[in-house]
Amino acid sequence: MQKIAQFIFYKIIGWQMVGKFPGHLKQFVVAVVPHTSNVDFFLGVLVRAVLNEPINWIGKKSLFNAPYGWLFRWLGGAPIDRGKKNDTVTATARIFEERDVFRLTIAPEGTRKKVERWKTGFYYIAKAANVPIVLVAFDFGKKQIKFSEPLHTTGIVEEDFETYYSFFKDVKGFRH
Repeated sequence: MQKIAQFIFYKIIGWQMVGKFPGHLKQFVVAVVPHTSNVDFFLGVLVRAVLNEPINWIGKKSLFNAPYGWLFRWLGGAPIDRGKKNDTVTATARIFEERDVFRLTIAPEGTRKKVERWKTGFYYIAKAANVPIVLVAFDFGKKQIKFSEPLHTTGIVEEDFETYYSFFKDVKGFRH
């Protein structure tokens, strides 16, 4: 599967990877920006196959019921109860405690529409789970997947976010 994915990624669609996926780390939050289209999901699945690394995502618990639950788990999904009594940050940090390998992908924009400010959940999940954040740019303008070094939260939210925003400067989404 990896060889087929690599052929599609590099030869057919002509993309490249910049930076290095931190495969030596078993746990981290992957913040993927920009998220402008459903195409991003399929590109992410392809990148995961090219890397041949487990990369996860969370979804509401009901997505994992029959008939498609097996497929979403196979694609790296982890169910989470987002009910009124559950704090998503704490519930997600608990998944990091329960699993030896968990690399959680989140789109900080929280939507496929253009936003001025990102949601902060990915930051607080990383902080609560005591794991680094790896920034990943899906740059359709340059046809590149760009990886940052693992970044630890400092607790100074504004400064950390300035670092994050600067990583994605001039990156073009599928729709820009």
